[in-house]
Amino acid sequence: MLLRSRYLLAIVAGLLLAASFPKIGIAGLAWIAPALMLVAAMGRGGWEAFRIGYVAGLAHYLASLYWLLLIPYRWHGIPFGPAAGWLALSAFIALYPATWVWLLSQVRCSMFDVRCSMFAVLPKTCLQRTLWSLSGAALWVALEMLVARLFTGFPWNLLGASQYQLLPLIQIASVTGIYGVSFLVVWASLSLLSGALVIIPRPQMRSAWIAEIILPLVVIVALFTFGLRQLRTPSISTRTLKVTLVQPSIPQTVIWEPDKDDERFAELIRLSQQALSNRADLLIWPEAAVPKPLRYYHEMFDPIADLARSNHVWIIVGADDAEQPLGSTRREDRLYFNGSFLINPQGELMDGYHKRALVIFGEYIPLVRWLPFMKWFTPIEGQFTRGERAVPFTLDNPKVKTSVLICFEDIFPHLAREYADDDTDFLVNLTNNGWFGEGAAQWQHATSALFRAIENGLPLVRCSNNGLTCWVDEHGRLRQIFRDQNGAIYGPGFMTVEIPLLAYGEKRARTFYNQHGDWFGWGCVVIGAMMLLRKIPWRRTSSSSSSSSSKS
Repeated sequence: MLLRSRYLLAIVAGLLLAASFPKIGIAGLAWIAPALMLVAAMGRGGWEAFRIGYVAGLAHYLASLYWLLLIPYRWHGIPFGPAAGWLALSAFIALYPATWVWLLSQVRCSMFDVRCSMFAVLPKTCLQRTLWSLSGAALWVALEMLVARLFTGFPWNLLGASQYQLLPLIQIASVTGIYGVSFLVVWASLSLLSGALVIIPRPQMRSAWIAEIILPLVVIVALFTFGLRQLRTPSISTRTLKVTLVQPSIPQTVIWEPDKDDERFAELIRLSQQALSNRADLLIWPEAAVPKPLRYYHEMFDPIADLARSNHVWIIVGADDAEQPLGSTRREDRLYFNGSFLINPQGELMDGYHKRALVIFGEYIPLVRWLPFMKWFTPIEGQFTRGERAVPFTLDNPKVKTSVLICFEDIFPHLAREYADDDTDFLVNLTNNGWFGEGAAQWQHATSALFRAIENGLPLVRCSNNGLTCWVDEHGRLRQIFRDQNGAIYGPGFMTVEIPLLAYGEKRARTFYNQHGDWFGWGCVVIGAMMLLRKIPWRRTSSSSSSSSSKS
C-alpha cells in the first residue's frame, strides 16, 4: 500500500509539473513539483528511486504533450501513428527526470565526504544541505542540456519556460540562458523541501526553515531587482519597420491533399492582398505556406512576385525547396528542403534558407534505409535534407537585417544564438502548428520561443499557420498577439505590427549569453558528470565492503 502511494504521489508531481505549462500555465506549481518527485522516492534508493522518478516524468510528458494525439493521421483507420509517437516520445524523455531522482538520491558532498542522501537522512549541517540543493539544481540543468542535444534534441517545455509570465525573474536568461531560470526554480524547490524536512521531526525549531531558504530567497530578490531594472530601461528606437503577418489557418489535412493546392494558394494570395490594403514594408507568410517548391513551379512563384511588385513590399515566405545534386539529372535524386525565401519589391528572389533542425518522423525518418518499416509510423512520404548554415536576410530599402528560424528551431537556445549578430534587427520564426489542431502546442511553442528574444536581446516576430502569430520584444514581452474575430488564436486572418529597428550604422549591445553561449549550462553538465562519477565508485566500494563483511 505504501509503495502504491509513492507511485501515486509521483503521478501527482508529474501532473503538477505539466500544469505549470500552458494552456493551464500555473507557474507556481513548477516550484513544488521537483520536490514532490523526491518526496515520492524518500527512503528509497537505486532502481526503486529511478522507477518512481520515471513514473513522475511519464505522467508529466503524457499530460503536457497530449496535443500529439491531435495529429490527423490514421493508420488503417485508427490513430496508431500519433498515439505511438506520443507514447514513445514521452517514454524516452521521462528517462531524464528518472535519472535526476536516481542520482540525487545517492550523492556525496565532495567538500565534506558525507553522503547527502535525503532518502536516508538529510545532511547534518545547513551548509551541506545547501550544497545538496545546489547540486540538485545543477543536475536538473545538466539533463536539460542533454535533452536539448541528444538525437537531434527536443528542448520542449524546459522547466524555465513555465515562468514566462514572471518577466523580472526571467531576465537572467540574458546571462545564463533559459537554464538559469530552471536552476533557480529547482534550487528553491529543494531548499523548501529541505526546510520542511528539518522542522517536521522537530516542530519546536520552526525558525530553522529560514536558514534553509534564506540564500535562494536573497538570490530571487536580487534577480527580480536586476530584471525590473532591465524592464525599466527605455527602448529608444529612431526607426521602425511595418510588418504584416498572415495566418492562413490551413488544416493539416488540406496540406496533405495535392488536389487542393491551387485552392488554398489562391486563398492565401487573396488574404495577403486584403492585408496589404494597409501598406507595409514587409509581408510574412508562415512555414509551408506555398504548396510546391517555390523555385521549380512558376505558377507558385509568379503570383508572389506580382504581389510584391504591385504592393512594393518585401516578402518572406515559407516554402519547400529542391536541389539537384551535382552530376545527377534524375528526379528521384533531387534533394528537398524545408525552406524560407526573401523576395524584393521588384519580385526578385534574393535569398533562401534551409531548415537545419528537422523534426524526427515529421521531416525525416531515422534509420529508414535499414529499417524500412519505420515509414509506417509517419504520414510523410519523402524526407527533407538538413540545411548547412544560418542565412541572414538583408533588406536594402529600408535597411534591415533579419534571420529566419523555421518550425521548432526557435526552441533551441544554442541554435538561435547563431542567427543573432550585433547588426541583426530582429529574428523571425515561421511555423506550422496546424498539425496539432487547437491544442496547447501553439502556446507552449511560443512561450519557449520568447526566451530566445531575452537571450539574444532581439525582438522576435512569429508567423504561424494557426497560432501563435505575435511579436515579442527584446525583454520577452508578448507585445501583440493575433486573434480572430472570435478572440481565438487559431483562426485565419492577418495582423500588422511595427518592429523597432537599429539606427543606421548602429550595432546592438550583445547580451552576455549571446556572446558566451551556454557557459552556465556546461558548468552544470560538469557538476552532473561529477555526481555520476562519484556514484559509480560509491556503489562499487559499498558492494566490496559488504562482500568483505560477509567473508569475515
